[in-house]
Amino acid sequence: MNVIIYDDPSVRAELLPITYTRPVGAIRIGIDTIADKWQAFLPGDYSWKPAADYLAEIYLSSDAPDAIYVAGHILPDTALAGAVSALAPDSKLVAGETVIAYRGTAESVVEYTAPVMAVNHLYDIFMLNSEALLADFKRITAGRASQPLSPTNTVIGDPSLIFLEEGAVVEGAFINTKGGPVYVGRDAEVMEGSMLRGPIALCEHAVVNMGAKIYGATTLGPWCKVGGELNNVVMQAYSNKAHDGFLGNAVIGEWCNLGAGCVASNLKNDYTPIRLWNYPTGRFLRTGLQFCGLIMGDHSKAGINTMFNTATVLGVGVNIHGSGFPRNFVASFSEGSTAGFSDVSMTKFFEIARRMMARRHKELTPQDERMFYAIREAAEAFK
Repeated sequence: MNVIIYDDPSVRAELLPITYTRPVGAIRIGIDTIADKWQAFLPGDYSWKPAADYLAEIYLSSDAPDAIYVAGHILPDTALAGAVSALAPDSKLVAGETVIAYRGTAESVVEYTAPVMAVNHLYDIFMLNSEALLADFKRITAGRASQPLSPTNTVIGDPSLIFLEEGAVVEGAFINTKGGPVYVGRDAEVMEGSMLRGPIALCEHAVVNMGAKIYGATTLGPWCKVGGELNNVVMQAYSNKAHDGFLGNAVIGEWCNLGAGCVASNLKNDYTPIRLWNYPTGRFLRTGLQFCGLIMGDHSKAGINTMFNTATVLGVGVNIHGSGFPRNFVASFSEGSTAGFSDVSMTKFFEIARRMMARRHKELTPQDERMFYAIREAAEAFK
């Protein structure tokens, strides 16, 4: 079966800046990405159809004959995957106005009446993370045995809801599973004195520093390193918040760094509903949420003691430093503070990216460079 994960252009626009650098289906929510979930439920030969042309060079794109096209913002389960696999040629599966999947001309309509979990807005990534994490934990650990948990740890709740992959190291931690499971990926580490309250997922090579306090539902993607206090945070991969400071109800892209003492508000002082920057409209829109923290695009940085107001959105390649609260939206490839912002040159951006990526033995490819030039051009509209 050929399966192509495609971007709904309107959803992709809603999910900027996270989708500047990846298709919607490559977003991590729960333990793995949306595409990983589809591959688990619906085996086949997978490729991509990103909405942004520049991503097709990085994410293999194709239009295979009689392929099944699956919307990248829809999270699958067993029943939904079964309905998709049963699609006849030239038909589409819909839930209300939402197209879940289609084949060929999609002239015939099949209604799907069961509930569907979908990432339609930036805040859905952390709002739906608990439900996604619980489902992923059940799927990934089914029929498997966890590595033994060291007796140096204190467990509150059901120990069977803690799963350690091979090479995981957890010593001297307090782990509470009453609110949900705790998954520790391959070669991940939880250092002594840490306090974890599930549901939590640490993906491969993630590190929780000494004394960290993490509330669910939180996901640390591969190679992320955290310290301080986190509450309902989703970090995609290769990003660091290694020191004290609070981060809550947040989405952090790849290759980001939050310096020591960095604090991001997730609740307004007057408790009023939150407005969040929206790329398609170019303005702040009401969300109806009371809690929303920092949204940070890939390769963005925050210096020591940086403070962020509630529901701040940073684009790609942003560098924030200095005292005071920067504005609630900072366009991609900007550098500065409350004193003002200037453009980050691509030469400087590439130098910083190469140095950070080299620490994880990764290289910035020519395809990556062309992607970032395309993002910079698109970002000019918001400066």
